[in-house]
Order: sequence, then structure tokens, then C-alpha cells
Amino acid sequence: MLRVLVIFITFTFIFLNIIINYAFSEIVKKIEIKGNERISNETILMFSSILENDDLNKKDINDLLIRLYETNFFEDVSLNLNNNILTINIKENPIIEKIIFKGIKADKIKKAISKNLLLKSRSSFSLQLLKKDRDNISNSLKSLGYYFAKIDVKSEYVTGNKVVVTYDISLGDKSRIKKITFIGNKIFKDKKLRSVIISEESKFWKFISGKKYLNENTLNLDKRLLKSFYLNKGFYNVSINSSFAKLVDKDQFELIFNIEANDKVFFDKINLNIPSDFNKDNFNDLENLFSKMEGRPYSIKSVNNILDEIDKITTNDEYHSIKATVEETILDNKINLNFIISETEKFFVERINIYGNNITRENVIRNQLLLDEGDPFNEILQAKSINNLKNLNYFKNVKSTIRDSKIENNKEIDIFVEEKATGEISAGAGFGTSGGTVAFAVKESNYLGKGIYVEANATVTEESINGSLNVTNPNYKNTDNSVKFSVEATEVDRLSNYGYKNNKIGFSIGTDFEYLDDLKLGLFTSSYYERIETDSTASTRQKSQEGNYWDTFLRINFDFDKRNQKFQTSDGFRSRYYLDLPVISETNTLTNTYDYKIYKELYDQNVSTASFFFKTANSLTNDDIKLSERLFVPSNRLRGFEKGKIGPLDGSDYIGGNFVSAINFTSTIPQILENSQNVDFALFFDAANIWGVDYDSSLDNRYDNIRSSIGIGLDWYTFMGPLNFSLAMPLTKDHEDKTETFRFNIGTSF
Repeated sequence: MLRVLVIFITFTFIFLNIIINYAFSEIVKKIEIKGNERISNETILMFSSILENDDLNKKDINDLLIRLYETNFFEDVSLNLNNNILTINIKENPIIEKIIFKGIKADKIKKAISKNLLLKSRSSFSLQLLKKDRDNISNSLKSLGYYFAKIDVKSEYVTGNKVVVTYDISLGDKSRIKKITFIGNKIFKDKKLRSVIISEESKFWKFISGKKYLNENTLNLDKRLLKSFYLNKGFYNVSINSSFAKLVDKDQFELIFNIEANDKVFFDKINLNIPSDFNKDNFNDLENLFSKMEGRPYSIKSVNNILDEIDKITTNDEYHSIKATVEETILDNKINLNFIISETEKFFVERINIYGNNITRENVIRNQLLLDEGDPFNEILQAKSINNLKNLNYFKNVKSTIRDSKIENNKEIDIFVEEKATGEISAGAGFGTSGGTVAFAVKESNYLGKGIYVEANATVTEESINGSLNVTNPNYKNTDNSVKFSVEATEVDRLSNYGYKNNKIGFSIGTDFEYLDDLKLGLFTSSYYERIETDSTASTRQKSQEGNYWDTFLRINFDFDKRNQKFQTSDGFRSRYYLDLPVISETNTLTNTYDYKIYKELYDQNVSTASFFFKTANSLTNDDIKLSERLFVPSNRLRGFEKGKIGPLDGSDYIGGNFVSAINFTSTIPQILENSQNVDFALFFDAANIWGVDYDSSLDNRYDNIRSSIGIGLDWYTFMGPLNFSLAMPLTKDHEDKTETFRFNIGTSF
């Protein structure tokens, strides 16, 4: 009985509501608007969406009232429908004469907080929107690191129904990151994860770095970098459950990342489904790539390699209108991928519109697009184009929408970009058994919005000063070839150790481009003016080379890079060859350099490497090469020996050689101090040799023994910065070589 009564009352309420709203309606024969001063009758009628002879009921009048208030143009609105006359009485909101920001001097901050304001100068004033804008300013300041900013808002009415809005802002101190913590089943040590993210802990000596401040945008980037890192390590099901900042001091936070890596996943069966009328031979490269991937740990880069192969296929006119989808099936720790390539309805790109690029030139953006106006529309190339724009790292956000065009079978693409700062100032210092180093650099990756990379840097060590200016245009005149120009000045003072000093200044210019897949070819020319000075401790031969030199060289580079990733590589190899040919030179020195390194993960969390290095410097005209052109074994390729203190001797001076070679093996040992989050160990074996004295062959034969060492290295992330040291035991050496059992280096950034 009670249930029946409830149903009856509900039905009655609904019925009466319909009767009230729809039964009593009236036809509008005339519309009168009163109270408007700035806003015309036509504009108000447009907002109202009401026309004469419309039949209005109570619901229609309520909807009309809502529409007029939603414009934010009116402070008060009342409606009256009587005798077929609709009267609209309004009171207009005042106009904002100007917006004032007090307490902020930096234009960069003003621009950042103004961008998201709903109320603008010359727009209508609204108290409701003013409250939202205060919240928007607070959020914008937090994204810049000002978590404790105080904001007072004042609105002052002036003559002419106008208002002046004033934001009185006390920024306070920027919030700093006191500590970075990783929790959860994270698999990897904190030291490794710290090297992945951008944020860093604040230290009193870090007076330049902006990475020490708590920044919402950087925090989001850190999360993406961490996820990408785990995906490339095979952890397909990784989740960055949360990242949050906990206040631990007055203006300092602990940044906490909660990571759940889950089990490692391996590629199992990878299949390709194509329409029956497609030529399977065009997909052979893709099938070969599938077979190489089976059984290997899951990697997002491997999936991207598949998409790159599909991109190549789409360049064929026969396959312009295709799309690729992938079905993923996980069983235990195996993932099966089924790539489905299907034909789509053929559309053409009528127009590509780009919005938001106030600094970046439009041609820089369009150069990254794989679709052009007039091309057949292709979903794969469209997605790749957006990824290309994101990879430029010029923009905070990149979004796109695809909409139908007015022309049949055409589409328009709208691309929205939000620019960000692309400049960087950095400084750092290091100290170790080989001496100290101080470095300073200024970088701009989008100079004048032209997509040009500019870097100026200076480095000072105990025996050298180097300064350079480097300019790179990555897409010179839309050729997809990069053009590089650099100016360099160097002073090397080896008077105390080797009896000579040289000053060198000059420039280089050249280009490099992808000649084949993963193979880059570079062509450069360089010219340098060099002055060599000697002192009384120099040998007779060294003194004979004192003077001024002008040299011009042609360099050819080959770089074959098959690493799985450029940062923290764990698989693949890289093979590089450099040839410097003399064009104008008194000594006509020809230099060859070959450098090969292979990476392999022998077991979980292990990275092992093997490398080979060989370099020669000889005169084509049998002259003696200059002191500054003589070769020394790089210190990182022969641990256990002092830097520059092996090889041929002229008196008591280590003079270097015409030939250098080195072989290195390294393997990390994650089992040692497994629970120590900031320490990594590695075993190494180094072997090297240096020989050849063109000006006196009798010096060469006495010092051509192979030098070798074995040892253990430690990388330790300390409160000051990364510390690495090695403990090496020389196995073979020459009696004149100076050994160095212990070596360390610590560095930090400012």
C-alpha cells in the first residue's frame, strides 16, 4: 500500500510540473530591452536566441535567463512576459578598465599568471570570475614553485561604470626540494632513478640550477620519464602510483615517488595482419623485425621501431590511406602483439592550422609534420607528426584536432602548441686525482624561434682554458640536414710537465645527415691559428717547433648507432670513425680515429660493455707532427696509471705517440651492497698501448709494451654530487710508467 502511495505522489508531481511548465505558454509578439548602455539590442537578442512569434513557456523563460547570465555581461537580469510583450530588464556589468599586478617585477611571472585569467582588460567584470581568477593565479604560481604566495584582490569602481582590478601578490620564497625519495617495488636503486628525472635536491651551493625548486610541470615530466624508463626496461605493467610533495620544513618539501614496477614482461608472438590484396613482400622488413624481438624484454623503443617501419610503408602511394592498430594479450610474463593494418576511407588534407606559436616560427613547426596540405590523410603519419613536435622540447603542451572540411572528402588539422622557456644556464665543478675542473654554459635550443641551437661554454682545468660558441641549424633550408658552426679558443699550459704551451683559436663549419638507417655521415672543415711556446726545460726537438701555425682540415665522420637508447644504454652498439685530412698545414698531419662500443645485459640489472679504441696521427709528407698533435691514452681508457704518464720519454718528458690503442671491458655487479640505494659497483679490465716517435725512432722501441690493469669501480651518489673512484691493480707496464692504484673524482652542479 505504501509503495503504491509513493508511486502515485511521484507521478502526480511530474504531471503537475509538466502542466505548469508547458500548459501556460504565450506567443511573443514584441520584444523590449531596457537598461542596456554599451551592449546593443541585436547582441542581446543573439544571446537570448528568442525571436518574435516564438511560443514561450515557463521553462523557456528560465532557460533564457540562464543564457543571459552565462554571458557574464550582466549584473542583473529580469524578464516579464505580459500581453504578448517580452520585456528584458538588464543591468550591465562594469567594464574592467585595467588590471594591476603589485609585488611582481618579473615580466615572465606576470605573463605566466595572466595567461590563464578569465577576466581581461576591457572585458566585463564579474565577482564570480574574479574569485576563479584568484585561484588560477595561485595555481600558476605553484607551477612556478611559489607554493606560499599570498594574494589579495581589490576591485575599485571608477566613473563610467568601470572597475580597476588590483592583485597584490606577496610571492614569498620559492619552494625547494630538500629530499627525493622513491618507495614501493621499484626494482632499481635510488641512484639510478635520480639520474632519470629532472628534479634535484636543493643544496646551498646550487645557486644557478632551477631544478631544485618544486615545480608542478617538472614533476609531471619526471613521472613521464620514470614511466618511459621502466617501459624500456621491460616493465610493461609499471605504475607510478603517486608522486607528491610533503612539507618538511619552512619552505622545503620531500618529493616522493611511489613506484610499482611489477614483473618484467617479454615479447612472445608478434603477428601482422594485412588486407588480402596487399603485397606481402612490402612487409618483409617488418616480419624480420618481429622475429628479432621475440623472447626479448618488452621495450617501448622496440614498438616505436615497428611504427617507424610502418611509416616507411606509408610513403608508398599504394598505402597512403591505411591505419595501424595493435591488440595486446598478456599471459603470465609474455606479451603477444597483433598488429592490424587496414585501409581507411580516403581523405585529403585541405589545410593545417597552427595556433599558439608566438615565438616559434611556423616553418619550424611545419618541418616536423609528415603530412602536408594536399596529401592523403593518414592517421599514422598524423600521430608521428605530433610526436615529432613534442620531441622538439620547445613546447609545454602539443594537441591536435581533426575536423571535416567544407570541401567533400577533405579534412582540416588544427595544431595547438603552448610554448615554454628553451634557454638554460648551467655551471659545474669537479675535483679528483687528475685535477680540478670548472665549467659554465649558456644554452638556447630555439634561438629567435628559428629552431636553432646555440651554446656558449667555458671550461677551466689546471692546465687548460677552453671557450667555444656553437650554433646548430638542424634543418638547414628545409633539407633535413643539419649545419653546424663553432668558434673556439683554447690555451694549454704544459710548461711545468712537458716544457711547452700552445694557444689555439679558430672555427669549424660543416653538416651531418642520416645517410642510411642509423648511419650518420658528417662533413666538416676547420681552420685554426696556433702559437707554440717552449721554455728552457723543453727538449731540442720541442724547441724547434716553437712558432706560429695556420692549419685547415677536412673532417669526415661516420657514426653507426644501434644502441637501444642514447641515455643509460643497456643493449646494442655504436661504431664511430673520424678522418681528419690536412688541406693547408705545415706538418700535413693526417688523423684517424675509430671507436667501437657494445652493450649487453648479461643478467637482470647488469650492464656489461666492451670497447675498442684506435687513433693515429702521422704526417703525409713525413714531417714531424706538432707537439699539440701528439697522442696520449685517454685517462678513462686506462685506469691504474697516471694521466699522461705512460709511453715514450724524451729525457724526463712524456711526449705522447703517433699511435694509441685501447681495449676495455666493464660489468656492473648489482649484487654488491644490493640494499644500498646510492652505490653501484663494477668490475673492469683495461689494456692500452701508445707508440711511435716520428722525430726519433730510437725513443719508440724502448716504450712499446702493452699496459693493462684490472680493478673495481664504485659510483656513489653523495650529498655533494656523484662520486666515482676506482681501485686498480696494474698487470703489465713499462718500467718508466707511473702507476696510480687509487683514482677518484667528485662533481656537482650549481
